[in-house]
Amino acid sequence: MENVISDIGIISEKDKVTPEVRKSTTKNTGSKKRLYVESYGCQMNFSDSEIVTSILEKDGYDTTSESTDADLILINTCSIRDKAEQTVRKRLSFFNSLKRKKPNMTVGVLGCMAERLKSKLLEEEKIVDLVVGPDAYRDLPNLVSQVESGQKAVNTFLSREETYADISPVRLNSNGVTAFISIMRGCDNMCSFCVVPFTRGRERSRDPHSIVDEAKDLFERGFKEVTLLGQNVDSYKWSPNSDIKGKTQNEKSEDVGIVNFANLLEMVAQVDADLRVRFSTSHPKDITDEVLYTIKQYENICNYIHLPAQSGNSRILGMMNRTYTREWYIQRIDAIRSILGEECGISSDMIAGFCTETEEEHRETVSLMEYVQYDFSYMFMYSERPGTLAEKKYKDDIPEEVKKRRLTEIIDKQREISHNSNKRDIDKIHKVLIEGFSKKSQEDLQGRNSANKVVVFPRGKHQKGDYVNVLVHDCTGGTLIGKVVE
Repeated sequence: MENVISDIGIISEKDKVTPEVRKSTTKNTGSKKRLYVESYGCQMNFSDSEIVTSILEKDGYDTTSESTDADLILINTCSIRDKAEQTVRKRLSFFNSLKRKKPNMTVGVLGCMAERLKSKLLEEEKIVDLVVGPDAYRDLPNLVSQVESGQKAVNTFLSREETYADISPVRLNSNGVTAFISIMRGCDNMCSFCVVPFTRGRERSRDPHSIVDEAKDLFERGFKEVTLLGQNVDSYKWSPNSDIKGKTQNEKSEDVGIVNFANLLEMVAQVDADLRVRFSTSHPKDITDEVLYTIKQYENICNYIHLPAQSGNSRILGMMNRTYTREWYIQRIDAIRSILGEECGISSDMIAGFCTETEEEHRETVSLMEYVQYDFSYMFMYSERPGTLAEKKYKDDIPEEVKKRRLTEIIDKQREISHNSNKRDIDKIHKVLIEGFSKKSQEDLQGRNSANKVVVFPRGKHQKGDYVNVLVHDCTGGTLIGKVVE
């Protein structure tokens, strides 16, 4: 259950009415063709939209921030919850109203929802012209041409090789300071509640030197932080014999043996000491002490780990096919605290009301939250997704009102824990990378510390992209408040 990082400390279905959305920005080079991209869901989707934009820019498209100005509208979709899909359907209805006024406009669906629904969107509902899965973006120019010639177009082929390693993404909605780097695609974990293995295919890892080169390029362009993305970054594994599409021909790639995630983290950290490195998402069954010691070795690898638990009960974890127990998860938490210290930020995902969950098992989730003391969490009611193992094997038997009540209890507990966590940061000095103005006032700036907490402080003469030391003197449940000290 992946979602985007928030500065409020808590993301839940109760708090968040619609999934996070990002839209393309305007870039006008004089081309007659205009592209509008709207992206929903996880960081991987946002990263994919940057790849799509790069491919279509080379095909002669400028980008626009206004859908009414577009010749080609693409919506990059999420299938992780029903609410996300319903939001997309409403947007497609709106885009079709635009298309009635502008018949030559092309409307397409990308990503996980495209992969899952395929012909239904094209043939039964007839609400799109184009359906493209996550591994078929290189085929977009050809598919758009098919639509322009009067045909419907679809490509949802799932690849075992595609990584888009040779494509330089166009940074959309960029603050010029932070950027995503996709290091792998797909997922081999068959969590019973999740559609990702069916919509994104099997795991395959990018050539490490293509990742390092992308990080170097970003740093040279002024970016100060990169987030290495994967459905499960800890399972990253690359060897010179990997046969993947888009593999770079860099000779250095042949000079290294097998590269695991700890090795890759070190390679990116060595690009420059002023380039911060984050990563997401980790799987509890795979995160190793080697990764933790690598984080400890390099000051510019952020002291923060997103480690989704999903449940605090071993029986429910077994039904979820998470392949670890409550005890295993706690051992990994203890290892993080032992190697990286109490200052390491930890966040999680939690699902309330999974199939057959009892009140006692729900309380074990709450007690796990109390044990770990998460800095923030992403929390959801269980939402049965068609085609998943859970949908095939288990009855969604927890009443809606019980799910809502359990979710509320989890949210309330996380609010309490998050606020207490922030209180412990008062009177401490934090190194902060400035990302821009605060959301409430242009007299204040904001950035994040190593543990991924948002810090707000007076603007002064400081600039976006600067590192500053901030003495925290107050906090809210999701934000640290302070002032810059020399």
